[in-house]
Amino acid sequence: MLPVIALVGRPNVGKSTLFNRLTRSRDALVADLPGLTRDRQYGIGKMGAFPYVLVDTGGISGEAEGIDPLMERQVRLAIEQADHVLLLADARAGCTPGDLGIVDSLRRLGKAVTLVVNKSDGMDTDVAGLEFHGLGLGEPVAIAASQGRGVRSLIDRVLEGLTEPQGDEPSASEEGIKIAVVGRPNVGKSTLVNRLLGEERVVAFDQPGTTRDSIFIPFQREGKAYTLIDTAGVRRRARVSEAVEKFSIIKTLQAIETANVVILVLDARDGVTEQDATLAGHIIDSGRALVVAVNKWDGMGHQERDQVKAALQRKLPFLDFAAWRYISALHGSGVGHLPGLVDEAYRNAVRDLATPELTRLLEQAVFDHQPPLVHGRRIKLRYAHQGGRNPPVIVIHGNQTEALPDAYRRYLNNYFRQALQIRGTPIRLELKTGENPFAGRKNTLTPRQVHKKKRLARFVKRK
Repeated sequence: MLPVIALVGRPNVGKSTLFNRLTRSRDALVADLPGLTRDRQYGIGKMGAFPYVLVDTGGISGEAEGIDPLMERQVRLAIEQADHVLLLADARAGCTPGDLGIVDSLRRLGKAVTLVVNKSDGMDTDVAGLEFHGLGLGEPVAIAASQGRGVRSLIDRVLEGLTEPQGDEPSASEEGIKIAVVGRPNVGKSTLVNRLLGEERVVAFDQPGTTRDSIFIPFQREGKAYTLIDTAGVRRRARVSEAVEKFSIIKTLQAIETANVVILVLDARDGVTEQDATLAGHIIDSGRALVVAVNKWDGMGHQERDQVKAALQRKLPFLDFAAWRYISALHGSGVGHLPGLVDEAYRNAVRDLATPELTRLLEQAVFDHQPPLVHGRRIKLRYAHQGGRNPPVIVIHGNQTEALPDAYRRYLNNYFRQALQIRGTPIRLELKTGENPFAGRKNTLTPRQVHKKKRLARFVKRK
């Protein structure tokens, strides 16, 4: 599982700026759900030696009520699930009573904490952290999150004390294909898990033992081994069909990164929400194979179903690569096809693609639709080869590839997908421009000398 790092501190100390810097994104997942604070953000850290889950817990006053604000239920849960806490303070404001209150609260929670003194731009780093030594959290780390100064050394220092997740690209083992079932609360995840485990079940048992109560449930179906990764955190067999289950974005992000294939459960009756779209976006960023299960399909008329399908295609066009299935987890209709779709998606995700075939398809795609001109010169795409699996990576070599428009990249992606019949996994394209060996080399010969050189070459050839 990915380690979890929580950002805490008073309002306006720069937590969001640091969050965006570490995730290298400004569109991180925002939880707007009952029981979760609206300003909390979750994302995958992309700066450092290995990935991690980053949580911005929002501003904590630390004043007046002392420990009460920090012990507010959702903030406490986020910090309790963290492997490390970054406590941010404002170098310009100095050490405040609010900072003291937060430090006292963190001590009672017994978490590993690094004190980060932000907004130290234009200040001597030793001077910036001098006032904060009295907090008793060790040597303060001075950074300027807005400029990125000191951020890399900070995260390197934190990650040294955390366990690196094993394997960047999960592969199927003796436990079989690992399947993460994810989605909003009350879309039917528990019912679907129950149906997958109970129908024609040969072997199914609970297997705890991973951190933060994530549960792996091995089972067999038609002689094939699978492992369900449950994101609900409640998986006693007798309680597996509970309608309401605790939803944890942290566990969901970890489950997606651990899985081979993700089943994204949508509610046909609720339509697509902003959280559905954002969660789907994270699945794409992770590169995981994807099966979309549109649940609660039973009892809907033909006209209503057509309207739902049209809305899904309009709001989730970026999931055109996924395998889709319309199901009723409660009654079981369509659920029996999901394991087959999971198998197909995983096979395509780890599939070997031959260089001659990829190059032939590239040539055919260029022949059917030429790349555009750039400064009067045609972009040339010469050959392609596989650069990785899970998801498949196709590396295309040529010249001026950096100028290739996004529309043409989408054209190539769709062309390869259709020609190779790849469904259930995203395809990633990498474009590389070959270096010109004569670039920067001046021709010192005059036109007359060039002419004589060519005549001499022809004469030697005749001899």
